[in-house]
Amino acid sequence: MNNPPSGRIRVVIIDDDALVRTALAMILRDDATIELAGEADDGQTGLDLIARAAPDVVLMDIRMPRLDGLEALASLMGQATPPKVIVLTTFDADDHVLRALRDGASGFLLKHTPPAQIVEAVHKVAVGDHMLSPSVTAQLIARLGHDNPEPQRVLDAQSLTQTLTDREREVAIAVGEGKVNAQIADELYLSMATVKAHVSRIMVKLQATNRVQIANRIHDAGLH
Repeated sequence: MNNPPSGRIRVVIIDDDALVRTALAMILRDDATIELAGEADDGQTGLDLIARAAPDVVLMDIRMPRLDGLEALASLMGQATPPKVIVLTTFDADDHVLRALRDGASGFLLKHTPPAQIVEAVHKVAVGDHMLSPSVTAQLIARLGHDNPEPQRVLDAQSLTQTLTDREREVAIAVGEGKVNAQIADELYLSMATVKAHVSRIMVKLQATNRVQIANRIHDAGLH
């Protein structure tokens, strides 16, 4: 979905663990600006619920029966206006998380994340931001260097990166090296606000929803 209006943020929880769903529901209900639009215990049921409830944000487990979170995410990202998706995991930098972020997730949360940070994550992704810790982002980006993209991915990435200005390309390459905004600002002699503006435009031009996807496009295009 597009950015939610000034009203409440509609959220769907998809997780096969009833205790996790209950805990998340309690956390979200404590925020008056968040509306719990429903819960599901597997990926397929979750997709059906999303189609009915039209949430702004989805909190979704990666490992589930019937249809796992990765398959459900791929189905959602194929829609014209998908909701923002935060994947839930017990591991902070495994291959499943990398795949989810490459496939369009707006971020991920460890299941033991403190309640305040869960609420913050929902608010951030609802307005088009992403929820990734710098340390884990760097770990995930480092894994891209061992990936050999298919020819079509290379062509697609090259086409997208050609839309970048010279300065945007510099910033995108820096993101692809795992650098945070403060490092990029220092190295390119830019203000933090300017770097953030560049990153926002780069995400639009590269059809990316997070920094890992930017890094992936840069890697596939051979610009790293």
